Amino acid sequence: MKPLFFLPACGLVLATAAACSPTTPPKARAALDCPANQGELDRASVAPDGKTCLYTTRSGDQVSLRLIPVSSSYEAALQPVEQELQGEVQTEQEAATAKAAAATADANAAASDAKATAGAAAEAAKAAKQAADDAAGGPKDADDGDRAAAHPGRNEHAHIDLPGIHIDADDNGKANVNVGMIHVNAGEDGAVVRMSRDVRLRGEAFSRDKRGFRATYILAKDNLKDGWKTVGYEAAGPKTGPITVAVVKAKTGDHHDVFGDVKRLVRKNGGV
Repeated sequence: MKPLFFLPACGLVLATAAACSPTTPPKARAALDCPANQGELDRASVAPDGKTCLYTTRSGDQVSLRLIPVSSSYEAALQPVEQELQGEVQTEQEAATAKAAAATADANAAASDAKATAGAAAEAAKAAKQAADDAAGGPKDADDGDRAAAHPGRNEHAHIDLPGIHIDADDNGKANVNVGMIHVNAGEDGAVVRMSRDVRLRGEAFSRDKRGFRATYILAKDNLKDGWKTVGYEAAGPKTGPITVAVVKAKTGDHHDVFGDVKRLVRKNGGV
């Protein structure tokens, strides 16, 4: 007899759960919840309208938490943020100018500190000029050709194409990796990481529809401006908006800790 009672009870639980499942989107967030601290993040300021707040870390990382409206799609709303971050990548000319300036500064500091003789100063100036020429795309080292000659035709390539897994890589340090919703494009100057997936909003655990999303975008490159090693964003929220976006700029390549704190802050505000 117990099974006969058990089955109706299960049906009652499932029916109740379905009835409790929301049929309308949760109320849109009007302002951010910006705690004074989130892990290693310390709040620096909050905008009067509550739609932007800034965080910093002791190591010099910066996080701008933003509440962004959605007019057409959340992907379109994230495009300006992505373009903003791509603007942190130095152009070839900017990289050449920065390298030449650094070489000149090093030469001047060495000459001043060591009170170099005229001959030593000339050598320093020569080194600075050589560095400037190299940065501007001057002649490559002669041994580049020697190495190429020593390994003729050496350009190994790996290709993996399986359901949900696609990998293209060569021995020049370039790779394209696509695993599910994660996409990685790596080269000699760094890597670009993208991730986006649909998720359920908080309180909609039994909903058939995934009305929310989570997205990650990371630029880990050697040619970023202002000494940054990693820039990117973490975003989440209802697809219809407004969405919560944290723009991250990290001073070190080891950005996992700061992104962990950022994810918790974004998910809390995004309601996912």
